[in-house]
Amino acid sequence: MKRIILKRGEERRILGGHPWVYDNEIERIVSSSRSAAGEGGATSLEPGELADVESEDKTYLGRAFVNPASKIIARLYSPSKEGVDKGFFKRRIREAISRRAAYDLRRESARLVFAEADQLPGLIVDRFVGWPVQAEGASLADFPRNFDETETRFGPPLSWLVIQILTVGMETRRDLILAALEETLVARNNDGLGLPVAIIERSNARVRELEGLLATERLIKRFDVAEMPHDVPDSVIIFENGLPFVAHLESGQKTGHYLDQKENHLHAARLIAGLGNTERPLEERQLTVLDACAYTGGFAIHIAHMAQTAQTLAVDSSRDALETLKQNALLNGVEARISVEEADIFEFLRGQERARTRFDAIILDPPAFTKSHTQIKEALRGYKEINLRALKLLNKGGILVSCSCSQAIDESGFKRMIRDAAIDAERRLLQLDFRLQSSDHPILVGYDESCYLKCGFYQVLA
Repeated sequence: MKRIILKRGEERRILGGHPWVYDNEIERIVSSSRSAAGEGGATSLEPGELADVESEDKTYLGRAFVNPASKIIARLYSPSKEGVDKGFFKRRIREAISRRAAYDLRRESARLVFAEADQLPGLIVDRFVGWPVQAEGASLADFPRNFDETETRFGPPLSWLVIQILTVGMETRRDLILAALEETLVARNNDGLGLPVAIIERSNARVRELEGLLATERLIKRFDVAEMPHDVPDSVIIFENGLPFVAHLESGQKTGHYLDQKENHLHAARLIAGLGNTERPLEERQLTVLDACAYTGGFAIHIAHMAQTAQTLAVDSSRDALETLKQNALLNGVEARISVEEADIFEFLRGQERARTRFDAIILDPPAFTKSHTQIKEALRGYKEINLRALKLLNKGGILVSCSCSQAIDESGFKRMIRDAAIDAERRLLQLDFRLQSSDHPILVGYDESCYLKCGFYQVLA
């Protein structure tokens, strides 16, 4: 086993919980075999191999997967000298599932493995639970609108695993990972979670390029399931907070559905539904809502269910996403209260400002403006612009829900941006709440990159 010796002082961040070693933090790399002088000889690392990480004073820091072609040269997966075999992956997957005990995994889609936060750096496993869109030829308008009715009509739900293998350390152990997933989640004695139909790979994130790997998207394996006579469908119907949604497992963004926002979707809808007017009761007032960067309607659909007087305009630059949003509106029976518009969010907000349009609530959930610390200033300018323009469009008492999934921008930086946008918009804000990603995307203390999603809930006071 090779040993990575860090420069003096570089161990502090790792002792605090951060699992990465950068190439410029290494003093030397030595072999574990001792020379006559008592010190291992200088050596080099091979992509995907394991190595022990130590401080300059020989404090043991943990064992890591390494990739000398990446600036992140080592990713720690264990504080001990733990080997990696199929049994290791099975243990880690089971431990990760046990952390999701708050979720009813028989009914709810969830992220089962969240990379470094689950001590499996570079591995994502999302599990989608539901039914094929074409189940027995049912149209979306006729599809049952709650889980129990759907199960009564179509039988027990099926599940699909969508994985991302993002690092060389995981890529070189692909067969072990797949075998562990199959034995842990495909075996029929899997605690009643339901038999998966297939494992689909969506390894297309930019980190693979930085690791020297090609993007990969493919069906890895289909399992023989008597209840599933069709080919593996691209579109399935899942339930989020009790509401049905179409998820595109092979063609949608990320792994097919934004599982990380499900708790924020519900909270935003509750706040907007609670908007009142001192002159008229809520049931007599129509709320105007803008869902910007709406994707497939996670916020819009929840709002339509909880705020019965709301009319929502959903805007996105992706035509495919808006088509799915319209499917979701039809599926939920709220198509009359949601309209869609294909537009760039910057241009759209400028146009609404010129037209002096006003809204009672605005949701901003843009894609990451940066994933690099070198572009934080530019990204913050983009976030500030859309928040500033949104604040100018809000009525007094209106709600702003503002999100960022740029992991390079931390919570304090995000909140400063909101403050500066409010100053420039000449609006005073009350922070009603501030939340992060859903709890099936756990946060590893000391590893700020795992705390990537910020979601602020604000009300305009003046």
